[in-house]
Amino acid sequence: MSWPPEVELAGRHARLTPLRADHETALAEAVKDGALWNLWFTHIAAPEDMAADIQRRLALRAAGSSLPFAVIDQASGEPVGMTAYLNVDPVNLRLEIGSTWYRRAAQRTAINSECKRMLLAHAFESLNCVAVEFRTHYFNRESRRAIGRLGAKFDGVLRSHMKMRDGSLRDTCVYSITAAEWPAARAGLDARLERGATPFPTPP
Repeated sequence: MSWPPEVELAGRHARLTPLRADHETALAEAVKDGALWNLWFTHIAAPEDMAADIQRRLALRAAGSSLPFAVIDQASGEPVGMTAYLNVDPVNLRLEIGSTWYRRAAQRTAINSECKRMLLAHAFESLNCVAVEFRTHYFNRESRRAIGRLGAKFDGVLRSHMKMRDGSLRDTCVYSITAAEWPAARAGLDARLERGATPFPTPP
C-alpha cells in the first residue's frame, strides 16, 4: 500500500477528499474566481488545463510521491480548491504540504486554516511524521510571513529551484515543523481558528 494511504479528513468548514477525475468541472469553475492561473508566484492550471492538471496529480499519486486532495466547502458541498501531500518519504517519515489553491471567495477564510490544521494533525498524529515541510516562492513574502506565523522554522533557500511559466527560475524558501514542535504549533493554530484568524492568507 502506498504511504500515506488515502484518507478523507472532515472538519466544520472543509472536507478533504482524495482527488478524482470527476472533480474537473467544479474545479475548472472554481479557478475562475480570481483568475488564479494568472498569479505570477505559483503554478495554477487554467480552466482548460484542469483535466490535465488533475491527471498529473493522479500520476504522482500512482508513482507514490504525492497524495492529492480536492477541498470541499462543507456549507455548499462544492469543491473550492486543491491541496496535497508532496515529496512523501516513507522511509524517513517526512512529507510536504503544498500545491494548494483556493478560489478567491474561500481565501482568508476558516476553510484554509482548517485544511492546514487537518493535514498537519493527520501527518503527525496518524502518520507519525517526524517533519512536515512547506515551500514557497522567495518573493511571495505574504506566504512566507504566514508560514512563519504557523510556527514553521526557516530551513533555507533552494536557489534556481524551479522554472516558472515565463522562463524565470524560482528561488524556493523551505520551512518545516518537526514532531517535537507540533504541539506548540497546534495550540497556536487552534487559537487562531478560535479567533477566526487565518494564518495562511495566500496558499504556498
